[in-house]
Amino acid sequence: MDFALTDEQEDFIDAIQRYCDHECGTPDQRERLTEGYTEHHNFTIYKEMAELGWLGLTIPEEYGGSGGTMLDACIFMEETSRALAPIGGYATTLIVAGATNRFGTEEQKHEILGGIAGGAVEAIAMTEPEAGSDVGSLSTFAESVEDGYVLNGQKVFCSNAHIADHILVVCRTTKGESKHEGLSMIWLPRETEGLEIVPIKTMGGTETNTLYLSDVEAPEDALLGEVDQAWTQLMAGLNVERLILAATMLGIGQRAFDDALAYVKERKQFGRPIGSFQALQHRLADMATELESARLMTRWVAALTDEAPGRMLPREASMVKLHVTEVAKRIAVEGMQLMGGYGYSSEYDMERLVRATMVSTIYGGTSEIQRTIIAKTLGL
Repeated sequence: MDFALTDEQEDFIDAIQRYCDHECGTPDQRERLTEGYTEHHNFTIYKEMAELGWLGLTIPEEYGGSGGTMLDACIFMEETSRALAPIGGYATTLIVAGATNRFGTEEQKHEILGGIAGGAVEAIAMTEPEAGSDVGSLSTFAESVEDGYVLNGQKVFCSNAHIADHILVVCRTTKGESKHEGLSMIWLPRETEGLEIVPIKTMGGTETNTLYLSDVEAPEDALLGEVDQAWTQLMAGLNVERLILAATMLGIGQRAFDDALAYVKERKQFGRPIGSFQALQHRLADMATELESARLMTRWVAALTDEAPGRMLPREASMVKLHVTEVAKRIAVEGMQLMGGYGYSSEYDMERLVRATMVSTIYGGTSEIQRTIIAKTLGL
């Protein structure tokens, strides 16, 4: 398998780096764009990227996109994450774009995919207070009525719901014998009556939310795909979802490495740069090696996805999510250690990188869940 990038992809990387260096390349710029690091998404930057055609990479041309590949999207996510570009809404948006492209009606595709290409943020709501890793046990219910559905229930840890145009709610429409039966996906505009969105304060600022649904009405055409078939639809998208999270954390891990490397080259103790001590050199060599392995795995799974977009890749998708997020977390924590007290100081980006990588091994399926899935594919 050839992992070499095309000339166009190399040019794309260069364009992203030049844009990010100019627009969010300094700590002062990033602090201003994120309102003192409390907001993870800046719509001005996001709209400019939409105008450049970057947000529609995986969207077909007939819906306003450029019809690119998942590898193109992974390159974009890696480079923007590495640059700390404040576009935190993109990951969930890309997940929703994939589901819409696979199961949406023509009307839904034009509305949702066209909106995404133009700079809209979208969110998906799965997790509930009693349904985290065990998504199939969710209880938010959508009752079928004459003109559509009435939803009641609660969702938690719904990333980007507070800034999204729509929220794709995974809910139960039929109570079957199996917990995986009777699930459906229903679109709700953010301003829908009866939908309350309450931000959750976290280590990373305002990013995720609790949703309260009280007699929320949705029309029939708000259903995405087939009624009672959401579990199958979710499984079809897990490959891409886990790849998206991996590509994002690959960029964060690379940034943590870059910052740590620059620091040890400049910081002097005992009369010389601390990077000249073999103990630190070996640690950085291990970090660089792990990063390259993570990059190769990410591009490998992206290539497999592009070869056959409808193919299920449970082992490979879980492997890439597990490996890359764990690598990024180790590198960020190691970077903090190498920088000493400065790595813990908010004056530097490292402490924010540590926080970002810590949660990456939890959302999108914990590392423990990924290991369980991999073990099952081994016949265990």
